Amino acid sequence: MKSEEFEVDTAGRFVSNITRDVKAFASEAGGDGILHVFVPHATCGVALMETGSGSEGDLEEMLRRFLPRDDRYRHQHGSMGHGGDHLLPVFVSPALSLPVEGGKVVLGTWQSVVVVDPNRENNTRRVQLRFIGG
Repeated sequence: MKSEEFEVDTAGRFVSNITRDVKAFASEAGGDGILHVFVPHATCGVALMETGSGSEGDLEEMLRRFLPRDDRYRHQHGSMGHGGDHLLPVFVSPALSLPVEGGKVVLGTWQSVVVVDPNRENNTRRVQLRFIGG
């Protein structure tokens, strides 16, 4: 198994595209297998989505409606609405697994790997990658 960890600065961004890093890691690993992507944080997740077409803003707007930044949450530490940040991983998983063929991540034409991070109290996120050859 090959593994790597890197940091992503999410300051000022709700969605951070990490596709380039994921593809580079798969290329270094080579071969066929599964690439597991994991963010070890309680308030962010990873997802596959189309980027560059406005979908990032749409996702942010949808999640802000779904998890408002107000005082309704029992989880009360941090800034107003931070309790909602702790619910995000229920809807945007902290992990995903991707097929790799010949050292290339298999993605749909418009799919990108992104970190989704509404939490402005922590702008440095760790991303762990693991390749399991098949």
